[in-house]
Amino acid sequence: MFIDTVNIYVTAGTGGSGCASFRRERGVPRGGPDGGNGGKGGDVMIEVDAHMRTLLDFKRKPHVKAGRGSHGRGSNKTGADGDDATIRVPPGTVVYDEGTGEMLADLIETGQSVVAAGGGRGGRGNARFATSVNQAPRQWEAGGPGEEKTLRLELKLIADVGLVGLPNAGKSTLLSRVSEARPKIADYPFTTLAPNLGLVGLGEWESCVMADIPGLIEGASEGKGLGTDFLRHIERTRVLLYLDDIFGDNPLEDVSILKKELSSYSPLLIERPAGLLLTKLDLVPPEDRSVHLELRGLPVHVLPQERATGTLPDVIGMPCTAVSSQTGEGLETVLHLIKLLLKGESET
Repeated sequence: MFIDTVNIYVTAGTGGSGCASFRRERGVPRGGPDGGNGGKGGDVMIEVDAHMRTLLDFKRKPHVKAGRGSHGRGSNKTGADGDDATIRVPPGTVVYDEGTGEMLADLIETGQSVVAAGGGRGGRGNARFATSVNQAPRQWEAGGPGEEKTLRLELKLIADVGLVGLPNAGKSTLLSRVSEARPKIADYPFTTLAPNLGLVGLGEWESCVMADIPGLIEGASEGKGLGTDFLRHIERTRVLLYLDDIFGDNPLEDVSILKKELSSYSPLLIERPAGLLLTKLDLVPPEDRSVHLELRGLPVHVLPQERATGTLPDVIGMPCTAVSSQTGEGLETVLHLIKLLLKGESET
């Protein structure tokens, strides 16, 4: 099960109390105070673990508590610090304080960590209260409380290329053809109910990570369909690929709908380098393709066999090509387009 947002309650450890003690040794009948300080309470740490993929574990364990500091002892012995509690999360996890809404950390790199809740300080022992006028204090101090917080963890997948499209546009099929990912594929809308990642080879020593998210529909920003719950997973992508069914009635209008929904979520998304893939090319017989495209206001040069040069035609401000993930026709051009976009180019 893919879980990408959870709330957890964390409690840092309470500090140990100081000790009230006096030195008692043979030959020292009036020994001074020697009560040690209490140990510091343990912190609640959040650390990136590259082997984790979702936040599912926190559904089972929503409460995390660090260890308490030990009390101080005589002979000026300081109590041991409490054990830290370390929460391990996938790369790309954003940590928020649910109470204030403040973002505490954006954890991307393996091993990166943050103190989410600080442990309480240790209390002072009576040795720390001795003065010239009070040489035998009995005063000691209780340990301080650890911080308690409700945290919201949100996972944003880290990928180079994000696939966006209407339901059943062929995103999962494309991902399965260009990578080793095996997302669920079926001929009905909303087959994909959670994001999928795949590693895509772009040639010798070159590769990228591709993210496929559930399909969007008009009104998604208002909660229709699956809403925009999964759009956070393409916020970190370097480029976007818009996918639309070439067999549809109005591919250009479909892309306009997608851009509108992305803009409603974050205007920055539609400023990313992007390309347009017209999918399911195999559904249109070769002899009908030119007429089919012209009726929909699309240039015939989006077809792999019609393109005389390496230049990709521009369609509504994006380089465009047609592809069939079923037969493999045009897949090489798709990989070429991805390489161009990642390099910040639009043409060869």
